[in-house]
Parts: sequence; C-alpha cells; structure tokens
Amino acid sequence: QVQLQESGPGLVKPSQTLSLTCTVSGGSITTNGYYWTWIRQPPGKGLEWMGAIAWRGSTYYSPSLKSRTSISRDTSKNQFTLQLSSVTPEDTAVYYCARSPGLIRDVRSLTDFGSWGQGTQVTVSS
Repeated sequence: QVQLQESGPGLVKPSQTLSLTCTVSGGSITTNGYYWTWIRQPPGKGLEWMGAIAWRGSTYYSPSLKSRTSISRDTSKNQFTLQLSSVTPEDTAVYYCARSPGLIRDVRSLTDFGSWGQGTQVTVSS
C-alpha cells in the first residue's frame, strides 16, 4: 500500500519560497501511469489543485500558480517536491500530496485520488 508523507516548514515569511517534500513509501514514483500531485486547502475554502509530476517526469501546473510553482522529484529518494515562490498570507493553507492513476486537475475531494498524505499546515506570516 502506497503511503505519502508531507514535510517542510510550518511557517514561512512573506516573499520567501515555500518548499515542501512528499516522501513516498510502498511504491515507486516512476511506476508507469501514475501522477504525483500537490493540492492545498486555505482556511475556510475548498481544495485547490496546484500541479503534478508524472511517472515519466513531465510536469503540469495550475495556470493561476504556474509563474510561482515548481515541482520536481528525486527518484533515488522516492520523493517529489513543491516550491512556491513569492508567498503571501493568501498562500496559508494545508498542503497535501497525493497519487492518482490519471491526471486530476478538478479536485473535489481527496478521495478522488487513490492515495494521499495527511497534510501539513503552512502559515505565511512575518
């Protein structure tokens, strides 16, 4: 059974770059056909799809975040990472990583994905 775990700083200052890592166990991030996704949920709001990296390494980004977002991976560590630059307090959210057998951009529930992490709170504040 695949398990995902987010890690990273819980507090980031405005204008800095937020960096989160998703560590995957029980399955390889290069397994054919799977997409590895970052999602976030700001307080009092719905889930927002941020972007994904495919098993082959291709990346996909939300148009609204594309200019600030970068997703990469380290296959030797079975990890993928999110970097979000120039953060503001509006980037305060719970951030999740997830896996799905196809690319999902319209996220209604984490159950849309086969597997997902428990989420990590990130607060942007000075």
